[in-house]
Amino acid sequence: MGKGGGCVPSKKKNPRPPAIIADSEHDPLTPPAPIPISDQITHPNDTTTTSSQLREITKLKIFIVFYSMYGHVEGLAKRMKKGVDGVDGVEGLLYRVPETLTREALDHMKVPPRDDDIPEISAADLVEADGFLFGFPTRYGCMAAQMKAFFDSTGMLWKEGKLVGKPAGFFVSTGTQGGGQETTA
Repeated sequence: MGKGGGCVPSKKKNPRPPAIIADSEHDPLTPPAPIPISDQITHPNDTTTTSSQLREITKLKIFIVFYSMYGHVEGLAKRMKKGVDGVDGVEGLLYRVPETLTREALDHMKVPPRDDDIPEISAADLVEADGFLFGFPTRYGCMAAQMKAFFDSTGMLWKEGKLVGKPAGFFVSTGTQGGGQETTA
């Protein structure tokens, strides 16, 4: 553990004073109630906009970007999308990273045809998202080379700060228990 980050308090920091709890209406520890999305946006010149239209305008886009050779991670990605779509005001969009292997190599490995309804993503497309979920198989404790190549292609976006403040998560899969998921993470 680093300095002051573990279970033992740092000797250099003063302990925090205990919070004073007032009556329930003015409790300093209770955050204010969230404002509904429809109340956060105002259109002063348009009085015909309905609250459902406002919700549609402000939907957060979560890109679910994955690589799947045999369809296992694709199945996980589709289930992630179902979960993301179940949250009000949030929409999940599925994207596949570009394949780096030749068609001949894929045929030799007996890779099934991919779902052409899921578009391929480029690094430049990432700036359109409000957040990300990345999914990929684990191979010997590392991510698949196709996903690594995609992440490597995003260097300019990071340099220019175009992905700053966008939350991200990931999910991994492998064919065996203890097959390297923890080291991939």
